Amino acid sequence: MNADARDIGGLDSTNPPNLRQLFMAFLRIALTAFGGSTQAWTYRYIVERRGWLTDRQFAAGLAVAQVLPGSNPLNVALYVGMHLRGAAGATAAACGMMLPAFCIVLLMGSLFRAFGGITSVDVLLGGVAAVGIGATLSVGLKLAKRLEKQIGHWIIAIAIFITVGLLHWPLLPVVVISIPISTALSYYLHLSRPHHE
Repeated sequence: MNADARDIGGLDSTNPPNLRQLFMAFLRIALTAFGGSTQAWTYRYIVERRGWLTDRQFAAGLAVAQVLPGSNPLNVALYVGMHLRGAAGATAAACGMMLPAFCIVLLMGSLFRAFGGITSVDVLLGGVAAVGIGATLSVGLKLAKRLEKQIGHWIIAIAIFITVGLLHWPLLPVVVISIPISTALSYYLHLSRPHHE
């Protein structure tokens, strides 16, 4: 399936991935990505490479994952699995995502306990964090280019960036206030759009 079909919302629903494919996809993502870069690898694999979700569907899942409590990568895996194969798909995707992380956290915890006082470890962890931030920004920019351009969406995004990123307001109240506002704005924009598309 080509990229144009995915952007419009067309998806080959006649051949969704099976549970093993979902498990192996998220196992692979979890083994090759970490931290903030996980969403970038998930997008690349699920949307660009496999075509299992459209850009719009992935953006919706990413938004839901960030609002819900818990780990964003795990929430994205649950969303993708649920969307493609229901509860069994969510379980398979989540297990694939959690298995390597569980083992790596145990190993890293032991290593950090033994070597955490060394200055070079702090430098290494700072570099890892920078990579995660860069990968997350790249996904945000890709999605921003591909999704429809609406002034209302940009206003909400800039307002949230200012309140959370610059003014350091607590995330929960900002989310609680912005969800109904952005939902109402999207509904209004949808109603006001010509329906000859």
